[in-house]
Amino acid sequence: MGKRIISQARGHGSKTYRVSSKVFKYKLQYPAKLSGEGTVIQLLNSSAHTSPLAKVMAGNETFYIPACKGMVEGQKIFFPEKPEKEHVNDGNILRLKDIPLKTKIYCIESHPGDGGKFIKAGGSFAVVNRKVGEWVFVLMPSKKEKKLNPNCRAIIGEVAGSGRTDKPIVKAGKQYYIKKTKNKLWPRTSAVKVNAIDHPFGSGRSKNPKSKIAKRNAPPGRKVGLIRPRRTGKRK
Repeated sequence: MGKRIISQARGHGSKTYRVSSKVFKYKLQYPAKLSGEGTVIQLLNSSAHTSPLAKVMAGNETFYIPACKGMVEGQKIFFPEKPEKEHVNDGNILRLKDIPLKTKIYCIESHPGDGGKFIKAGGSFAVVNRKVGEWVFVLMPSKKEKKLNPNCRAIIGEVAGSGRTDKPIVKAGKQYYIKKTKNKLWPRTSAVKVNAIDHPFGSGRSKNPKSKIAKRNAPPGRKVGLIRPRRTGKRK
């Protein structure tokens, strides 16, 4: 008797394919008002994030941000309303319009006030590339430019934890729990290696099937292979 294939089982949302709610106990956000200064009171490890987090206290408000490279506990970070030259230092929170060109930044807001959406993975950073009219163009790690509102906030510097992937995992069990924390399926079984009843690509009859483009309206379980590809075939 066959069973649900993996794409169906993931969509069903059982405990096997769901992240524990305990993982997301730290919400990354910026202070409500961009004025004043704060103190890094603790550096934390979060299993849901690839970078260490900094717990910052500003007056009566406490918030969490991804720690920047070189950040230490007790460090003062500034987020002034009208910044000056000395405020352009690693860890400070500024608007894009107040950040000089060619400055490394991270945790960039998509829209002013959303708390930071882009560049939060360990070791990553973007660069303020150019300012044209009322827009700021940021060079992302993908080497593509993104046009953003000049009032969007960002943190100066690069995200800590750049050497995260350098240390070998050594044990398969450790990799399993790392992936499980982030709701990543591991280990992954190749589709052609399973039984025909368990996957459309299954059985050993055609070990090297040609690329298959799934239909747009195919149901889960049948929607496998290339999903809405822009192109197929070998690039010449």
